Amino acid sequence: MRKIAWALLLLFVFAIPWEYSLDLGEPLGNVARIAGLLVLLAAVPALLHAGRLRTPGAMQWMALALYLWFCLTCFWTMEPAATLSRMRGFFQEMMLVWLVWEFAESPEDLRSLMRAYVAGAWVLALLTLANLGSAEAVAAEQIRFVAQGQDPNDVARYLDLGLPLAALLAACERRWPARLLALGYLPLGLVAVVLTASRGGFLAAAVALAGCAWLLGRSQPRLALAGAASLPLLAAALWFSVPRETLERLATIPSQLQSGDLNQRLNIWSAGWTAFQRAPLAGSGAGSFVSAAGMNPLDTAHNTALSIVVGGGLIALSLAMAILVLAARAALTTRGPLRLALGTVLLVLLVAAQVDTVEENRVTWLLLGIMALAGRLAATEPTQSAKCFAAGASDAESAELAHLHASPAG
Repeated sequence: MRKIAWALLLLFVFAIPWEYSLDLGEPLGNVARIAGLLVLLAAVPALLHAGRLRTPGAMQWMALALYLWFCLTCFWTMEPAATLSRMRGFFQEMMLVWLVWEFAESPEDLRSLMRAYVAGAWVLALLTLANLGSAEAVAAEQIRFVAQGQDPNDVARYLDLGLPLAALLAACERRWPARLLALGYLPLGLVAVVLTASRGGFLAAAVALAGCAWLLGRSQPRLALAGAASLPLLAAALWFSVPRETLERLATIPSQLQSGDLNQRLNIWSAGWTAFQRAPLAGSGAGSFVSAAGMNPLDTAHNTALSIVVGGGLIALSLAMAILVLAARAALTTRGPLRLALGTVLLVLLVAAQVDTVEENRVTWLLLGIMALAGRLAATEPTQSAKCFAAGASDAESAELAHLHASPAG
């Protein structure tokens, strides 16, 4: 049963980046929700059959504490329906921290999770490119292109977070199919980010690409040089294929930064700060930001810390900061290219968190779970973990090491 649960978990991770592009409606929901339910249905009997549960780490306990605190806000929330809805959503998202911790056994499993995410990001990027040439986009004279059912800012973030993982896989894979999957994503993901015309996403992409360049420059200098040489060709392709209005929107980034308005986000943050001052310790209830700040029902906080502190107060913010610190500590526990990749992922998340509410989706909690897993493996299997993610580590070597040195659960 554990093998079935593990296979379903990989399918779940693959579906997460493009989940909203395939929605079957209630009661089933989107493809990731269905995959997550299947994972749980396989995970519970697998644990009952094994009669054991891997000892949770600090991040798992902190994630549970944050979820329980958000549950407690149901008793004083100003938006009971919204809070109850967020409880269901947070459970589906935060459970990834536990699922990854429980069912990933070895460094090769960690690499398989990264492959699954990059493969899912491939699907998201291709769907975004398909929107560029769709009849609907041409008729509507769109300047922002995105996979069906997705938000442009979310898509840009998901694609950005795949870039350092792809660079890591490009550095450590030896089999050409896996390496091509990783290498091909780097230009494809960047092009798709540009098509979204997300200014925050573009800035995060710059951070991600800087990390990719550093990682490949240290571990695969030839790949880094080849990538640098191809940049003029990529820039020319973007110039001739992307609508001018899309590029002009991205060109407003300097003026937006200078004005400090950030597309009217300053007004939202001011209203959110006022809402926080009314309930600083316990918050106004999870998911209540819009009502507490008196905003449009379709709007969001556009800032992760503000969203958390308004909903759950300083207590929730403290727990969230503890989770972030644990993720950073886990990433620093690793070595070599893996540390560079995870550090870049964390930086991209931090950049995105300034203008988006990243705590409200599965991608964030998946990557936090991956960092916790990487830290555990670096501590329990340091040699095997380092070798698995060394430049050019082969699948055969990694599989053999995983078989010989897999640590027991608990």
